[in-house]
Amino acid sequence: MSLLLAGARLPGSDGVVDVRIDGGRIDAVDLAGRLDPRGSERLDLGGRWIVPGLWDQHVHFTQWAQTARRLDVSRAASAAEAAELVRRRALAEPGDELLVGFGFHDALWADLPTRALLDAAAGERPVVLMSGDLHCSWLNSAAARRLAPGSHEAILREDASFAVTSALAAADDAVLDRWAADAASLAAARGVVGVVDLEYGWNLETWTRRFAGGDPSLRVEFGIYGDDLERAAALGLRTGQPIEGTDALLTGGPFKVISDGSLNTRTALCTHAYPDGGHGVANLDERELVEAMRFAVDHGIEPAVHAIGDEANRRALDAFERVGARGRVEHAQLVAPEDVARFARLGVTASVQPEHAMDDRDVADRLWAGRTDRAFPLADFVRHGVRLAFGSDAPVAPLDPWVAISAAVGRAREGREPWHPEQRIPLSAALEASVRSRIGAGEPADLAVLDADPAALSAGELRTMPVAATLLAGRFTHDTVR
Repeated sequence: MSLLLAGARLPGSDGVVDVRIDGGRIDAVDLAGRLDPRGSERLDLGGRWIVPGLWDQHVHFTQWAQTARRLDVSRAASAAEAAELVRRRALAEPGDELLVGFGFHDALWADLPTRALLDAAAGERPVVLMSGDLHCSWLNSAAARRLAPGSHEAILREDASFAVTSALAAADDAVLDRWAADAASLAAARGVVGVVDLEYGWNLETWTRRFAGGDPSLRVEFGIYGDDLERAAALGLRTGQPIEGTDALLTGGPFKVISDGSLNTRTALCTHAYPDGGHGVANLDERELVEAMRFAVDHGIEPAVHAIGDEANRRALDAFERVGARGRVEHAQLVAPEDVARFARLGVTASVQPEHAMDDRDVADRLWAGRTDRAFPLADFVRHGVRLAFGSDAPVAPLDPWVAISAAVGRAREGREPWHPEQRIPLSAALEASVRSRIGAGEPADLAVLDADPAALSAGELRTMPVAATLLAGRFTHDTVR
């Protein structure tokens, strides 16, 4: 039986429409009362607003599922304050199991994160604190002996930190799958119908197992990293290709290549020096980047190049031009004006995380002083016709597209003045960057039903958009309407 959603409104419109769904797709859309209701289950939406289902196009899903169970150190204003949070947690929850925290930003700290600080806070209990950008980790001595033997550094950066991240994810599959299901349900409650999962490592079997465990709440595209690129090619995986037995809800994703580091870690590759004199790091030279991208493209896998600094973005675009392919640049946080236009000319998508501008504004003002007018240049991208794809980089920011939309529209948070308000974009552009379908006949029946008109809300109010229902291929994954 088909489903007739009656009495719906589109954002910014006074007109009322009915939407008929059949076979997981939108069968028809017409003015209210014009569609024949016979043979359909009728659900009156009572004038609520509908939008296409939302996507988060850059997440680390397993880490996001774990984050709610980790110590939040995101508001620590110093290394000493972060260590004090560890001490309190260790006292409140005694034991010898690994204590994991998340969210610190040491670029703004006046003191140094040392092993001695964490050793004093937790003794022989192993402690790992992950930075808010996922590019460094702070370990005490007990954790270093377990997870980074031979290392004498308190702070591990880039590949050394990623290895720790992978080790932390090696928990019981059943536990992680349960946490992932909970995280997917919470995402559906925010109108999310799909994610691009760029979790580190090989995730084909992980997601196949999760989809086999019950009705999935999300569409998932899983990314492929360099260590597994040949493996993916040998299996015939392609970007956008459905995985057998998942009702086309699980598909191959892009080839994720990390070309530089991050802002907070001072490893984002930039043309100008940081205050300490460094320019960041290039994880691959230009030849290596081109060769890896060409191999991926030749095997039907779309490149998604992590590039944060302006030099990294220039090199990424150079590589796309040399390979002669389209794809995505992940983050695109600092971009030279001449390179903004190149995104459009080359057909490269800017896969951006608007909430990072709110998280990083103070760090950027310090480390990219005098250049922040071209940091997170969303309006410049829109002006030049660059395709935007919004994400969260969860757990770096919450897996909630309404948070990203708010940041893009308002460039402000927590009552502060907008940061570079000239880079704000219209709501229509922000919504377009957050969806993959439209409301029309033949489109997937991936929909979000809203209790408020987003066009009538302030940027701040968009953060808490009330979502009444979410449908994935015509099936309710969140429902407060019926």
